[in-house]
Amino acid sequence: MSTVGNSANIFWHECPVGKQERQKLLNQKGCVVWITGLSGSGKSTLACSISRELHSRGNLSYVLDGDNLRHGLNKNLGFEAEDRAENIRRVGEVAKLFADAGLVCIASLISPYRKDRDACRAMLPESFIEVFMNMPLDLCEARDAKGLYKLARAGKIKGFTGLDDPYEPPLKCEIELSRRDGICPTPGAMAGKVVSYLEEKGFLETK
Repeated sequence: MSTVGNSANIFWHECPVGKQERQKLLNQKGCVVWITGLSGSGKSTLACSISRELHSRGNLSYVLDGDNLRHGLNKNLGFEAEDRAENIRRVGEVAKLFADAGLVCIASLISPYRKDRDACRAMLPESFIEVFMNMPLDLCEARDAKGLYKLARAGKIKGFTGLDDPYEPPLKCEIELSRRDGICPTPGAMAGKVVSYLEEKGFLETK
């Protein structure tokens, strides 16, 4: 006897209201802004700044924060390589749904492995915007807002990205944010750069 879980018994159900109709209603195009970088690089702060800027313009967005998602959707996952891959896969699938709904989905995660980020890009080849928070390790560690680097240096956290686990920077990201002359841009300035990119590429209005 076959079960409901068998792929042969699962079918895609089309809805008469599609992506184009939703985008027209919102007067914007769904996309995913994927912010990646080391812990302490400013990903979550940037995500919220982008969301605030979009809200002020009348554009609907939603932030998927890596830490927040581990309180619910991904609370059963650890930090081994396989769990990290599954963490990113789940977030990518959820982000895809938000983009299909017509929203600007802002995903903020360390997402250290290039192949996992590329897999998410493959889900949305024309509407995936990778933002690399290219902040040096010494700056991120000096901030250490969550005290994680201190714990990792003391050996209380194993497999910490940037210390004893690798971070693979993007090779061809759409936007790279970094210090200039040793000074970090303000969150507002960085958010403005991202929003300007979205506007330039036509995501903030329908044609």
